Amino acid sequence: MAERDREPTTLERESQSLPSLLARLTNELTQLVDAKLELLKNELRQEAGVYAAGIGLILGGVVIATVGFALLNVAIAFFISLLFDGTNWSPAARYGLGFIITAVLYLVIGAIVIVMAKKRLAKQRLAPKSAAELQRDKEFVKQEF
Repeated sequence: MAERDREPTTLERESQSLPSLLARLTNELTQLVDAKLELLKNELRQEAGVYAAGIGLILGGVVIATVGFALLNVAIAFFISLLFDGTNWSPAARYGLGFIITAVLYLVIGAIVIVMAKKRLAKQRLAPKSAAELQRDKEFVKQEF
């Protein structure tokens, strides 16, 4: 084993043929590439695990936030129904009106956000900048060759 690990002497290097040196170089390059690929696989596996855990936490947070948002909307609807406490309407009618007003409020806010987003997207170029650069490169290559 000690013989295999030691460096060949200058005399031994000179005695090796070019094909054997190329074969050894190819073998060592293959081993290097294999080692690099294995390292890359391990790193990607670790990163994927970190991202998966992060995504799980984000999804849990989204579920909790959705429940909180729903409860907030119910509370707003009940608060609005209290504004109609001085009327002679039944509690069910007041609650119904509170929920309807809350729903209309969210529909209006949602419509405003959609219109603003649509206007903003209409101003954007749909083709990425890199596509234009690729087209210029293609034209350049055609002209040169």
